[in-house]
Amino acid sequence: MKTIHLLLAFCAATVQAQEHHVGLPPAGKLYHGFYWGGVGTDEHDPTEHDVTPKDVVGYEEGVGKQVAWIYFANNWFESRRFPVAMCSWIRDLGKIPYVRLMLRSDVDQKHSEKFFSLQRIVSGKFDNDLRAWARDAKNFGSPILIEWGTEPNGDWFSWNGKWNGGAREGPARYVAAYRHIVDLMRAEGANNLHWVWHVNWLDEPEKYWNRFENYFPGEDYCDWVALSAYGPTTPMTTDSTESLAFKMREAYPRLMKLAPGKPIIIAEFGCDLHNRRINAAGWAKSALEDLFSNRWPGVIGFCWWNEGWQNDDHKRHDSDMIILHDVDLTRVFRDELAKHADKIQETPIEMTKHE
Repeated sequence: MKTIHLLLAFCAATVQAQEHHVGLPPAGKLYHGFYWGGVGTDEHDPTEHDVTPKDVVGYEEGVGKQVAWIYFANNWFESRRFPVAMCSWIRDLGKIPYVRLMLRSDVDQKHSEKFFSLQRIVSGKFDNDLRAWARDAKNFGSPILIEWGTEPNGDWFSWNGKWNGGAREGPARYVAAYRHIVDLMRAEGANNLHWVWHVNWLDEPEKYWNRFENYFPGEDYCDWVALSAYGPTTPMTTDSTESLAFKMREAYPRLMKLAPGKPIIIAEFGCDLHNRRINAAGWAKSALEDLFSNRWPGVIGFCWWNEGWQNDDHKRHDSDMIILHDVDLTRVFRDELAKHADKIQETPIEMTKHE
């Protein structure tokens, strides 16, 4: 009887020690992710979690290929609970849930955080909620991609150093909060969480203290690193017209030096459909050709930011980056994905490793 009890204890310990992760695609292949944020109207602001199974199917039919992950936001001003229902239907479709963990008070940008401040996170104010979230994630069982503190080197989000003590204290506070969240969730045994550290290609403001390197939490605190690299995001934008290749030329060597060996994903890229300076279809075609050329061998996946939103009271100023809203852009994606079909890993690879 004692032998049986010891065997059961060993088996339980082995299960607890397993890590369920998203595996790398085969060499030369890329994951293709999907984000859908809906369309802003007078009655509805995009929540960054508007996506439905119907949206996924429609997108895959439109571009002719399946996606490996579904990217969405978990806004804590709406709920602090683990989004089990959403993660479940994503898993049922054979995809990986990619959760953008957003501890924020609203979707407005360029202001300091009113409630979920970095200092309050580090002080343990939300530990109970984070632990509960982690336990539910653990019970979900299968792999989840997760990021917190998206684009910390951009001053639009409240966790940027500008809003948290500036040059002297800001990046350090971010790193402390990031590590606190990861340590706490790992302590709850949520080893199926696959951590992604996600920065913008350009440091804004372009100050030495705000370089994305200063926000890096350390190699032990991320499994992948991610980059945002957009073209113009509104019809009125006059800058950001450079190609994806230009932006990668600036950011890719820095990421490779900072986190050598860490897989890189282009977690967000896109271009407004109605910008007068740039043709979205042409911008996307160049971006996809470059991605599939293997000129950046550290890159293992990409995800276009399908969203539309209002910028002011003029309808013609609305942003729209939704691929299926433009015949030419849809054709570019369909043609490029078909042309490079042998370089796309449609089915996510799940791995279980023992500690």
